[in-house]
Amino acid sequence: MSEPASISSGIAARYAQAVFDLAREDKALTALERDVDALDAALKASADLREAIASPLLTREDQGRAIAAVAAKMGVSALVANTLALMAQKRRLFVLPHLLADLRARIAAEKGEITAEVASATELTAEQAAALAATLQASVGKTVKLNATVDESLIGGLVVKVGSKMIDTSIRAKLASLQNAMKEVG
Repeated sequence: MSEPASISSGIAARYAQAVFDLAREDKALTALERDVDALDAALKASADLREAIASPLLTREDQGRAIAAVAAKMGVSALVANTLALMAQKRRLFVLPHLLADLRARIAAEKGEITAEVASATELTAEQAAALAATLQASVGKTVKLNATVDESLIGGLVVKVGSKMIDTSIRAKLASLQNAMKEVG
């Protein structure tokens, strides 16, 4: 991990721990999860928002007003709104993506869930996703949430990452393995 990414993760982890502990004390983890999902969706959808939280050209006050307007429009909880205001005041909004990822992981751990990263050559149907989640749940013993993406370069099959385990059943991997075997023979 590069040094700036490590620093960002460290800053985000401290904020995430504080927000998570406060939400757990208030029995507001469901509201926190909803806020995390909403903020994550907003960051993915808005290039302007991503630019506003990362721009060194905006003053603390400008960032604070911008994030307060976003928080008010989205109707996030007071805990999250106050955290965002504090982060703006301390010029720490640039770690917001790391904060959201960290909070998502803490909430999942609290609920006994694990997220599986799934890449497939074509979009999974609802039935395929449910069957895959059930199979993974039987394997890991926890509730599994799928984070599915499409990667057409796989040609066919799946690449599944659960925790530190990776299962690659893609045709691309099988072709690469066959290619390596052919090199060893000749």
